[in-house]
Amino acid sequence: MRTEAFVIHLRDPAALPRLALTTLIIVLLWPGLRLTEFDLGVLFDPRNRETMGKFIATFFPLATSAEFLRLLLTSTLETLAIATAGMALALLIGSPLALIVTRSLSISRIGPGRGFAVGRMLRLPARFILMFFRSIPEIVWALLFVRAVGLGPAAGVLAIGVTYGGMLGKVYSEILESGDTRPTEALLEAGGGRLATFFYGMWPVALPELVSYTVYRWECAVRASVIMGFVGAGGLGQQMELSMRMLNGGEVSTILLTFFLLVVLADAISAFLRKVTA
Repeated sequence: MRTEAFVIHLRDPAALPRLALTTLIIVLLWPGLRLTEFDLGVLFDPRNRETMGKFIATFFPLATSAEFLRLLLTSTLETLAIATAGMALALLIGSPLALIVTRSLSISRIGPGRGFAVGRMLRLPARFILMFFRSIPEIVWALLFVRAVGLGPAAGVLAIGVTYGGMLGKVYSEILESGDTRPTEALLEAGGGRLATFFYGMWPVALPELVSYTVYRWECAVRASVIMGFVGAGGLGQQMELSMRMLNGGEVSTILLTFFLLVVLADAISAFLRKVTA
């Protein structure tokens, strides 16, 4: 009798709901796998393995000629410049909009007051602008800006600035909302303004997360600038597109190695800044 009671006690009461949820996920996932024609067995087909092996073999040896390395250095600096300038523009777009849509900085957080209706009217269009900016992929913005300002890095800077401005504004507002809002409420109740409340109540608490996400987005901007190079926005992407068109696998593998080193650099910068702001 005691053994039976002990076994019943060990039974997980959430086992059945978890099983039902897992089954539901599999049922919903299966049509998606069929629709995308996903089949891992294709990778292990002998002919496909041979084709992939021949393709990868063209990547070696890496291109290390002095002329190409000089060109690669120029393209790398251009890519970093595009990503950094684009992120600066994104900060100029996203930061003010994040402050507008963050309800914790509004007087409505502690109760209706002067400017309550105006605040609500401003938050709605600000949210819409953030949604619109981030809903269109940066590659599409790049295509639009290439036609507006011509081929070159300027189109990449504008595309990253607009798209990432929407992303930064969205995530910044969520970080600010999810933190400890008690200092913010105390400053608002004492009659503090939105900017003063932000810098003294929210900024010290949210700074590590804001910095970490910003550096991560800069890393994403580096990768995005590479992709946009394929549509004429300059940088490493444009150089890779030329190398692939010339079927020069050695140059492509050297460029891919440069991508990896840039990600390592971004990770090191992120770790350093987290340590500094902790």
